[in-house]
Amino acid sequence: MKNQFFYLPLILICLPLLMIAQNKSKLVSGPWAGNVELRTAMIWLEVSADVKKVAVEYAPTTNVNSKKLVAYKGELGKFFNPIKLELNELEFGTSYQYAILLDGKKIDLPFDTRFTTKDLWQYRKPAPDFSFLTGSCAYFNEAKFDRPGKPYGGDSSIFETMAKTPAEFNLWLGDNWYYREVDYSSVWGLKYRASHDRAIPILQKLMASMPQYAIWDDHDFGPNDAGANYIFKNESRNIFNDYWLNPSSGENKEGIYTMMNYGDVDFFLLDDRFFRSDVNLADSTNNSLNEDKVYFGKSQLDWLKNSLLFSKATFKIIVTGNQVLNPINNYECLTHYPTEYKALIDFLSYQKINGVIFLTGDRHHSEVIEMQRPNDYPLYDITISPLTSGVGKVSGKELDNPFRVANTLIEAQNFGKISFFGSKGNRTMKVDFIGKNGEQLGNWSVEENKLKKRN
Repeated sequence: MKNQFFYLPLILICLPLLMIAQNKSKLVSGPWAGNVELRTAMIWLEVSADVKKVAVEYAPTTNVNSKKLVAYKGELGKFFNPIKLELNELEFGTSYQYAILLDGKKIDLPFDTRFTTKDLWQYRKPAPDFSFLTGSCAYFNEAKFDRPGKPYGGDSSIFETMAKTPAEFNLWLGDNWYYREVDYSSVWGLKYRASHDRAIPILQKLMASMPQYAIWDDHDFGPNDAGANYIFKNESRNIFNDYWLNPSSGENKEGIYTMMNYGDVDFFLLDDRFFRSDVNLADSTNNSLNEDKVYFGKSQLDWLKNSLLFSKATFKIIVTGNQVLNPINNYECLTHYPTEYKALIDFLSYQKINGVIFLTGDRHHSEVIEMQRPNDYPLYDITISPLTSGVGKVSGKELDNPFRVANTLIEAQNFGKISFFGSKGNRTMKVDFIGKNGEQLGNWSVEENKLKKRN
């Protein structure tokens, strides 16, 4: 009897802790907010197969008692359960806090869950100054599936640094997870990798700290260097859409390309995989460029051209997984697809498209490539890589690349903080290359007036 009384207080103390642990085990990863617009936002999370009900409760941070509840009405109980909930009738320029309810119980989290809708500045006030974070190549070690030898993934504390770095959103530049041989040979394997890597604990605070947007490259599409030939490309597209909250995803259920806007900047998020010919396809046939060798594909390239013509943005950021301009890149690059490379570069010139910057990943180092054009402004390709994957040192003719802007080569784990500021007509874009511990590794900037066609 004495022992029974002794254990009773311990049971009373441990029971709430056990209930919290059980609630948290129902949450596989997330939550985080994405596709945050003027009056709408999306909430993403993944739950375990035993969850029967999911809801999100939200309210403005200035009026926390005016709570609203949105319940998930889709299918649950699957092996993988990524979920999206839409919040609407929001107020622009307003901060909201939200909470997740699983089976009617609120989940306690070790980080804040908030988002702020975009402000309605058009025709009312100057374009807002803002910053966003960006980077590519995030490898998370999983020993039993990794290749023998030194682990390929580096220090993941870079994501803690990013979570503490103020910005309006984060843009993933591809290779956001790495499919292994055990993954890309089946659809289940693709789903496993996306779910497993998204649930890495050190990622959760970053994901919740700001809206997230993404493109893909080969490693989060399928096998290394894969393109249109990949047999599971449609299923891979579905998985990408399940795990990200981009505004849209291609046209006619093909590709993942889309665009987004913040302030006076338009972002064209391109797909460099779904339509892509193998690089070994001949560049020319019968002394003419081979139009069958495509990188973006006709439908996507037509969409991009029309979108650039429609854009009135000060800066037009073309985002794609591989470098675009580097003429001595021996790896994957748009320059190895001369028909589409020429078509895009010529289009920018004869249509007098101002304000264009390319933003790319993949190379496992960072740099800024500059391409001079006669009677036109120079084009720049900003490459930011890697987040946690192995660092790739430049070699051969790239050691002294004459097209690289001086003092922009970063051969270390890093991410970018890209900022836009200044008065109308005098806006500036600045890139800060930041190391895993928050140290400044380099910077580069360009003024809007330097990105206008010369008369």
